[in-house]
Amino acid sequence: MADYDLEALSLSELKKMQKDVAKAIATFEDRQKAEARAKVEALARDLGYSLTELVGTETKSSRVTATAKYRHPENAALTWSGRGRKPQWFVEALRAT
Repeated sequence: MADYDLEALSLSELKKMQKDVAKAIATFEDRQKAEARAKVEALARDLGYSLTELVGTETKSSRVTATAKYRHPENAALTWSGRGRKPQWFVEALRAT
């Protein structure tokens, strides 16, 4: 590790160093995880597998898809769960009534 003479540095150099250290601390765990993942992927590849094959899907979704509450009267493929923005066909149907 480099030895710095902090007394010889200017205020702007010290502030830049402080930002760099804060960033390194904040990203340390992410860098460690990326390094571990690369090692595990390399080991799996050496054994003839992909990491996804061994552990399943890469992303976990905690969201549950909402079931459709409303269907278009003429085209049942068009649905809306009642969440989020109203689809255009629903808005038009409300105006028509």
